[in-house]
Amino acid sequence: MASQNLLPFLFCLLLLQLHPLAAQDAVKAAYWFPDSGLAASEIDVSLFTHLFCAFADLDPQTYQVTISAANQAPFSTFTSTLQQNNPSVKTLLSIGGGNSNASYFASMASQPSSRKSFIDSSIEIARSYGFHGLDLDWESPRNDTEMVNMGLLLDEWRAAVDTEASNSGQSPLLLTAAVYYSSVLDSVTFPVDSIGRNLDWINVMAYDYYMPSWYNFTGAHALLYDLPDRVSTSSGIEAWIGAELSPQKIVLGLPFYGYAWTLADPADNGVGAPATGAAVTKSGAMTYKEIKAFIETNGATTVYNSTIAANYCYSGSIWIGYDDVEAIADKISYATETGLLGYFAWHVAGDDNWVLSEEASSTWG
Repeated sequence: MASQNLLPFLFCLLLLQLHPLAAQDAVKAAYWFPDSGLAASEIDVSLFTHLFCAFADLDPQTYQVTISAANQAPFSTFTSTLQQNNPSVKTLLSIGGGNSNASYFASMASQPSSRKSFIDSSIEIARSYGFHGLDLDWESPRNDTEMVNMGLLLDEWRAAVDTEASNSGQSPLLLTAAVYYSSVLDSVTFPVDSIGRNLDWINVMAYDYYMPSWYNFTGAHALLYDLPDRVSTSSGIEAWIGAELSPQKIVLGLPFYGYAWTLADPADNGVGAPATGAAVTKSGAMTYKEIKAFIETNGATTVYNSTIAANYCYSGSIWIGYDDVEAIADKISYATETGLLGYFAWHVAGDDNWVLSEEASSTWG
């Protein structure tokens, strides 16, 4: 029988065996999806440690994770294709996404049986398709009950992943989640304790703060800094850390896209200038690659606002806010100085000849 003084030590040792706490190397990640215009084989995997394959679906009747018929072939070869050029790269299957129905996730998370269906099917599909992890992209729990249920889901998911790894002898699957820029969404707080216990990290979606469909003035949709208590990436990160989530659980989102606005007066062309709606595309959304082509074709004037860490350009009545190498460098510097785990990009195909990816990777070091 162990002495009384040894019991706490043995208990802690048992917990570590059940769920080992390994130091995570820096995360240099990006999301990819088959319809992005970039084949998985064309990704420069030397610039990334992790790549997310988007998106698997949630069946609203069975609550099982499924992959559409159109995505089965590219998803099944995603890991093997990438590892041909970088054997150490890790892949994760992302479930949900911005176009998914959030009510399906809320319903799934509300009952133990439906959570189990989701969890068991997610693990099975990750293993059968060769992924190294799973990424929850539930956008987003909207009330206290849904946040509590999200916490229960993560507790049970982690337990199931650890049990499966123990039984199979394989390394545990990584568990991550794509989340709102702040720990508080519509006055409701994320289950930070459960996130800290159960997820390897969160992908903080630090973008889409300002869009032409929302505001009648130009805005930097992913600005790093703003006035206190205003929407900005730094305020969101501070909220997560202030809620006692370790910076080493936070991966910072970088947008490889921007938004085009129609200026009300072409002579008034700064951040916050009056605007009358989207330009160039229906929503105004443009990839970085498309923005760079617009600048070259139209001889657009480019500006970097170092105060907020955001780029923009304008030509005639068209104004585009985006992140170029200057904003990316400042954001990576902020992430390293704040002690964050890493960064991810949405999405990898938006880059232009790997300019942003190379800037992020080299600035991180």
